[in-house]
Amino acid sequence: MLISVRIEFKERLMTLTIFRSRLRPEHEREYHEWGDRMEKLARSMPGFLSFKTFYARDGERVSIVEFENAETHGAWRNHPEHREAQRLGRDKFYSEFKIQVCENPREYGFEHG
Repeated sequence: MLISVRIEFKERLMTLTIFRSRLRPEHEREYHEWGDRMEKLARSMPGFLSFKTFYARDGERVSIVEFENAETHGAWRNHPEHREAQRLGRDKFYSEFKIQVCENPREYGFEHG
């Protein structure tokens, strides 16, 4: 039996941020209000591509945010409302976090067909 497999490689320029975090439960309600605001703000920014958050059973959260390039990503990072959210995150919302920023990551995929 012969199975046909197609793997597609894409050349796509983007800046990808992986934001891993754990919340402090005493501020969870306020965090979610700010989180909703920040996602709406990110989606309104020039160069925005995508924003997704995933939750692990152990309480870790992982958000993946994509912008067209370093310049549009930098505008998001430095937006005054986002800066305030970052300060609140350090002061109140997170027990820990880690940020990874990747420039022009290699991308490939598979589609069963």
